[in-house]
Amino acid sequence: MEIELKYRIPGEDVAERIWEDSLFSEIEEEGSREEIELHAVYYDTQDMDLANNAIAYRVRKEGDRHIATLKWKGKSEDGLHVREELTVPVQSGEPDISIFMESDIGDELDELLRDRELKELMRTDIHRRRFRIDTGGGIFEISVDIGQVSAQGKTSPIREVEAELFSGETEELIEIGRRLKDVYGLEPENTSKYEKGIRIIRGE
Repeated sequence: MEIELKYRIPGEDVAERIWEDSLFSEIEEEGSREEIELHAVYYDTQDMDLANNAIAYRVRKEGDRHIATLKWKGKSEDGLHVREELTVPVQSGEPDISIFMESDIGDELDELLRDRELKELMRTDIHRRRFRIDTGGGIFEISVDIGQVSAQGKTSPIREVEAELFSGETEELIEIGRRLKDVYGLEPENTSKYEKGIRIIRGE
């Protein structure tokens, strides 16, 4: 399961402040800071069978690695996103959803897809800056994302900060988010990158 908080960043100057600030310096894990390019392609059938059943499937290039991810049963409120997630390292960016067929959602995937061809639905291109913090009660990752989502020849900007729960309690994650929100005057982001792409496709 993936649990994270998302907030909209109003401008790149604020993104720089979040990245450079010492807000979490006393609990930041030494050597955890990094910048990475994330290029993801989301796949679906011609009829968007996955999207119509609130399932997202992507293959993302993270540096030199390819990671396949399946997300479903998502919900979001006040910037808190909670969803089921499976992540598997793969050899290339080509779609191959068969790697998830032995999972709990495998039967549903088989019923929805029935060997239908998967095509590119959308893509995201993100420059991510991230670091981990260790509160003593849990481990969390703070990510500053700048980029865009593209679909059907149109784009929508992405500018957000995420706080993701790696271990610990959701209540502490919410407190970390509150600190980010209060210091930088941020607004909750309830729309995921994937949902922004879906809105482009549906003309919303």
